[in-house]
Amino acid sequence: MTYDFKKEQPELYRPGKRPAVIKVPPMNYLAVQGKGDPNAEDGEYSQALQLLYGIAYTIKMSKKGDYKIPGYFDFVVPPLEGMWWQPGIKGVDYQHKEQFNFISLIRMPDFVTPEIFDWAVKTATEKKQTDFSKVKLRFIDEGLCVQALHVGPYDDEPATVEKLHEFITDNDLQLDINDHRHHHEIYLSDPRGTKPANLKTILRLPVKKQ
Repeated sequence: MTYDFKKEQPELYRPGKRPAVIKVPPMNYLAVQGKGDPNAEDGEYSQALQLLYGIAYTIKMSKKGDYKIPGYFDFVVPPLEGMWWQPGIKGVDYQHKEQFNFISLIRMPDFVTPEIFDWAVKTATEKKQTDFSKVKLRFIDEGLCVQALHVGPYDDEPATVEKLHEFITDNDLQLDINDHRHHHEIYLSDPRGTKPANLKTILRLPVKKQ
């Protein structure tokens, strides 16, 4: 059986359109940090995705090679995620995408230790003749958040973000965006083959109790 995080952990990957509170558990991620408009052709964002998927599939497809990862189980590569922020703003300003800072993420199973990660980077570098040094293995404990499913173009996300803000206020919570906690998006759709009106994106905001 191929393990699919989306199916096995629906509380993380199948929220409803109505905002809800969630306690996100600690998880391993492949991560690449960068800056700039995510729509820029051959910009840092598009380069980051190529690097992330290069390592993710090196780990997944290790089952076909001679190197056997301890504790390995076959898995569906989880959806792409992104944490976004801009200087001096608590949240995001969609009118100034050129000011974005981001951390692009792909979740990894717990068997991906620093040693396994180092092996994957070395293997991918040799095979693809590409510099994968920007990819890091990060352990993120996101904690208390609110989230909701956004359906539609990315540029329409402010309406869903506003619903999240209202929910936070109505439930005696406080937005907790800072240098370590950011606006978080999980991309359930591939924009290359999905109409903008049908794009599904989880929007997740860090909060704390008042």
